Amino acid sequence: MDLADAYRVAQRTPGLLRVQLPYGEPAWLVTRHHDARAVLADARFSRADAGRDAPRTTPVSPIGLVATDPPDHTRLRRPAARAFTPRRAEALRPRVREIAEDAVRRMTAAGAPADLVEHVALPVPIAVICELLGVPAEDRDRFRGWSDTVLSTSGAGPHDVLAATAALKEYMGDLLDRRRAEPADDLMTALLHAGDEDAPDGGASREELVELCVAILLGGYETTAAQLANFTWVLLTERPDALAELADRPDRARVWVEELLRYVPLAASASLPRYALEDVQVGGVKVRAGEPVLVAIGAADRDALRFPRPDRLEPDRDTSGHLAFGHGIHHCAGAALARIELQEGLTALARLLPGLRPAGDATWRPAAFLRGPATLPVRW
Repeated sequence: MDLADAYRVAQRTPGLLRVQLPYGEPAWLVTRHHDARAVLADARFSRADAGRDAPRTTPVSPIGLVATDPPDHTRLRRPAARAFTPRRAEALRPRVREIAEDAVRRMTAAGAPADLVEHVALPVPIAVICELLGVPAEDRDRFRGWSDTVLSTSGAGPHDVLAATAALKEYMGDLLDRRRAEPADDLMTALLHAGDEDAPDGGASREELVELCVAILLGGYETTAAQLANFTWVLLTERPDALAELADRPDRARVWVEELLRYVPLAASASLPRYALEDVQVGGVKVRAGEPVLVAIGAADRDALRFPRPDRLEPDRDTSGHLAFGHGIHHCAGAALARIELQEGLTALARLLPGLRPAGDATWRPAAFLRGPATLPVRW
């Protein structure tokens, strides 16, 4: 999977580039790994845009944790950190494996050729995240529609995006109220309990918990679905030997997933600007107070200065420090679960579908916040 040529040019250009996204004000673009990690971890850069016309690819700016700074960010993230631990994620591995294998078996029963996106890549992560949140199975198609609208970069105008966001919030608010009255063994109940524990020092409000649940839903479903399809396509077209290896050695799924996370650029564009709170030197350029900076994660993870031979898939390389889940205080809270879903999804495909191969060309979503196949026809 190629990195856009424009990012290659940017990496070879001294300093930073000035860019203009479809919406919002101009920004500085960071493409090198060292600079990217520095910006993501530097408290002198703020994610709270304070009403600015933020550079973005979507008509409406993101909500929730991604657009907050400490102390609000710390207070709001705490319930997720307490409820969404790596240990809890690992305990879910058997259920994730069951969901992935069931999806693959249903696709097998439908017969080849089949669309892997529709049968596996989409239903697996939405089933996992909806089970975690306690969302009834009959409501999952509605969530998929809302998510597609919220994360669309064209075809859905500001009114559509706001309406879908409002629908998600209303549904999540009702579900939170039901969970408060009737607790269950799910993540939403755990978030409520964690939030209540914080109440003496200004815990998360109902509205903030609603936005947190929406962020978890969108982040936990859309990103993992896109990457499961992306990873499968990359292995089928670039490294078909990897699937045979995973069928024989499922323990290798961990290293393959880490390298694929580094290798596959997920975002359609650099996004989520950070505003300099004071003059800051980045890559030899003075970013002045109030100016936005965009970090191109996909480009940074293909930086040859950090990852030699960056355009080759090498599962045994040192992938530590890749930025697929971010870095610093905004590192993805659900990273542990996403890794498990990707590992188990690829392993289920490799083990249950020997000879898995493309049955035609993939089609790609023409306009979306995340890159990924719209359809991926396969046979086995």
